[in-house]
Amino acid sequence: MKISLAEVEKIAELVRLKFLAEEKVILQQELIQIIDYVEQLNEIDTSTVTPTSSIHSHLNVFRADKVVPGLSPEAVLANAPVQQAGYFSVPKVI
Repeated sequence: MKISLAEVEKIAELVRLKFLAEEKVILQQELIQIIDYVEQLNEIDTSTVTPTSSIHSHLNVFRADKVVPGLSPEAVLANAPVQQAGYFSVPKVI
């Protein structure tokens, strides 16, 4: 696949990088090599391969949800170093 210098410049603009003219030529050649390498995958016959969404054959195992009582506000705030009006009080962070 052929990539033009204009496409290299557009990609550089999208990723907010600036390159010298010599670097653009090098990047152009490297991108061409990468795309040619990846295009080799099109040569593989995958007609006999079943589509999968996972490499594992087992299913997810979910536990049943159980409602359990939580801690009371008093118990939660018992270990708070500073509390105010029933809430944790922490230093202001800017």
